[in-house]
Amino acid sequence: MVVFSLALFSYFLVTAGVIYDVIVEPPGVGSTVDERGVSRPVAFMPYRVNGQYILEGLASSFLFTIGGLGFIILYRTHNTGGTYKSHSSLGFYLMTSVGFICVLVSVLTTHIFMKMKLPGYYLHP
Repeated sequence: MVVFSLALFSYFLVTAGVIYDVIVEPPGVGSTVDERGVSRPVAFMPYRVNGQYILEGLASSFLFTIGGLGFIILYRTHNTGGTYKSHSSLGFYLMTSVGFICVLVSVLTTHIFMKMKLPGYYLHP
C-alpha cells in the first residue's frame, strides 16, 4: 500500500505540472479587469494551451487522480478475486457506483475545464 501511495502521489505531482511550475515560476492565480475596472481573480489562463497557473494544474491533476482511482475501484470490484465480490451485493453495488461516479465527475469536470481554457473550441451548432 505504501508503494501504491507513493506512485499515486508522484502521478499527482507529474500531472499537476510541478516540473513546469519550478522552471517557469507562474503565478498561483491570475487576474483580469472587468468593464467597471474591478480586478477579479482567474484560475484558468484562457487561450493558452502551453501555459498554466499553479491552481489550474493542481485542480486538473486532482481530477485526473480521482478518475484514475475510479478506474482502480471499478477494476478491484469486478475482478474475480476482488475484495467486495465475496461480500454482500450491497457492497458490490456501492463500490461500483463510487467508481463510476468518480470517473464520471472527472470526465465531465475536465470537459468543463477545457471549455474554460479554450472558449471557442467547443462550439456546438
